[in-house]
Amino acid sequence: MLNVCAFVGRLVAEPEVRQMQNGEVLCRFRIAVDRDFVRQGEQRQADFFSCVAFRRTGEFVSKYFHKGSWIAVNGRMRQDSYTDKTGAQRTSYELNCDNVSFVGNKSDNQSAGGYAPAPAAPSNMGSQRPVSDPVPSYSAGSNDDFAVIDDNEDLPF
Repeated sequence: MLNVCAFVGRLVAEPEVRQMQNGEVLCRFRIAVDRDFVRQGEQRQADFFSCVAFRRTGEFVSKYFHKGSWIAVNGRMRQDSYTDKTGAQRTSYELNCDNVSFVGNKSDNQSAGGYAPAPAAPSNMGSQRPVSDPVPSYSAGSNDDFAVIDDNEDLPF
């Protein structure tokens, strides 16, 4: 059996931190993860996932992440069944976080209270470049930057 999930998204609200009876830290938070597909003329949709982090991981989230922060999480999805106030049977899903990471770098998104996302890799583009990506310039280099390696000798490394 395999139960592994990985998400990159933004925190929807401030993380909620509390201490359990045994003294360990429990941190709950929700993230919004954009969907890949957008229909023409419509806004991008997002999925919202509830997450929980324990002990040092929970402390890390509560200390360094805030509403709007980019976050990368991975862990195991857990399902709980319960009966609500009206007596109806309900099911909830929650990601138990094993690892939490920053996304992007701090200087790009300090005003939003978090970290900026890494640039998205183009999907199914093949050898085509996206229109928005600039063509790299190699004019600063020279032909002397590259040395010819003789195939008859051993490699220099």
